[in-house]
Formats: sequence, structure tokens, C-alpha cells
Amino acid sequence: MKTTSLLVVALLFSIGTASVAVAQTPASIHNKWTTGTPMPTATSTVAVGVIGGQVYVVGGGVLPDTCLADTQIYDPATNTWSAGAPLPVGTCNGASAAVVNNILYVFGGGTATESVTNAVWAYNPQTDSWSSMSPMTTAKGCSGTAAENGIVYVVGGCGENPQDRLTDVESYNPATDTWTEEAPLLVGKSQPSVGLVGTTIVAADGFTASGNTGDNEGYDATTNSWTALPSDPRPRNGACTGAIGTKLYVGDGNTKSSESFNLSKNKWHGLAHMPQPATFAGGAVYGGQLFCFGGIWGNDTLNNVQIYQP
Repeated sequence: MKTTSLLVVALLFSIGTASVAVAQTPASIHNKWTTGTPMPTATSTVAVGVIGGQVYVVGGGVLPDTCLADTQIYDPATNTWSAGAPLPVGTCNGASAAVVNNILYVFGGGTATESVTNAVWAYNPQTDSWSSMSPMTTAKGCSGTAAENGIVYVVGGCGENPQDRLTDVESYNPATDTWTEEAPLLVGKSQPSVGLVGTTIVAADGFTASGNTGDNEGYDATTNSWTALPSDPRPRNGACTGAIGTKLYVGDGNTKSSESFNLSKNKWHGLAHMPQPATFAGGAVYGGQLFCFGGIWGNDTLNNVQIYQP
């Protein structure tokens, strides 16, 4: 009887020890950049959106003056690329994008490097097709976008005159295919870093008539008003941008640095640098990570994929 009891105790101990070993998992490495499979086609100033676990990288430009219509589709789970139906018209000069109800909307940009458009295109991944929607009230490129409660806000940008840096903010309702003029930015700028943090649309950085800016502003849709926020200590434009949790993340954009703005603490914080510095890289957030696609460095148009784990 005593021998049997000892055997039972030994068996239970061995099972318990084994279960502890199986339950152990590797710890996540934070504040770290990694790389993904390069894009089939190098590009910059792309319009990017995430639908159903797929990242859609649309259009963009190749130095010195080529506008692309490509729809390049990245699967983060398999680290592979595929192709979707191209845009009806090539777009560069900073088209922007947002996703509402699993439809990707692309706003403005240019059909040539010296012009901008007010065109709006909608991509349905179920049919792999594009549709023309109601145009913006103002032709523009180099804007930032964010969607809140089914409404897309197109923020800032550059106008028909390449020297114009816009304070314009207009909202698009996909349900009614209509546009509404909203309260303007406090500072006119193109290529702002825009993202939805909680219920606040944050618009940091950008390019003004005086050069790069660290200007940072927050928009409240319920009051239709902008409020000044602490400036980015490293002024930049064309950063890879995405909002994760309570923070807006900005990668490079002429600075060789990356930072995050914590809205709840009203504070900026330095991050690990991008492996490959880039301006005008397209940003998307998926699985709690920031994905940066292509961009420009020196005289080169890039096809790399850089992935940041906060």
C-alpha cells in the first residue's frame, strides 16, 4: 500500500513538472524593427489600408516622375505578396487611404508629379474591382487620413500650386457618398502624420512653407475643433505612421529617427531607429505592429518592408 502511494505521488510530480515546461512561451521582443519580403515593385507615397488580414499597397511614385496604378497585396501571416486589380489611373504625389466597412478608399494624389486631383476611388476586395466615388471639394495630394465612426477625415495636404500647404479638412461619409467641410488645421501642412488615437485624430509633423514642422494637433469630431498638442521634438514630413493603443508612431521622415506620441500622457518618446531610413514610406497597423512600405532614400525608390514591434 505504501509503495503504491509513493508511485502515485511520483507520477503526479512528473506530470506537473512536464506541464510547466510545455506552458512556457518565448517573450516578445519590444522596441524592435524586423523586415518582411520586399514588394514586387518599388514605390513611395503609396495609399495603404488593411482589410481582412491583408495589407493593400496602392499606387505611388517611382523617381524621377513615374506614377503607378499597381495594387500590391501583402499577407503578414505568410509574408508573401500577390496582385490585385490596378487603379484605373496611376496615382502619385501622396494619395491617401482609409478603410470603412471592408472597402478601401483612395483620396486625391496626382496623375503626374506636378498636378493633383480630387478623385476618390473605392476598392472592393470581394470583387477585386475599383469604383469612382464623389470627388473631394478640393483637389489635393500629400494629405493624411483617419476614419472614425464610419466617417473619413482628409487632413491637410498640398494644392494645385505645389507651394500651397493646406489647412483644409474635409470629411467623407461612404454611406451617403457625400463630403462636408470641417474645421481647418491650426497650421497648414502637407504629408502630416495622421492617426486615430482613441477618439482623437492626431495630426503631427508635416511640411510647411517654412520647411519641416513638428506641429502637433488633435481633432475632436464631436466639437469639430482642433487643439494644439506638444510638438514633435524632431520635425519631419513623410513619416511612416500608425496609431497603436494610446500612441501615434512615426518612423523616419528626413530624421533618421522614430518616435511615439502618447496622447494620454501628452508626451513624445524616442524609439529604435528604422533599419533603412525612408521618407514617404506607406504605413499600416496590423496585429499591434507598424508596417512601413517602400519610400525614398537619397535618389532611390525603395521596395523594402520594415516592421516595428512596440
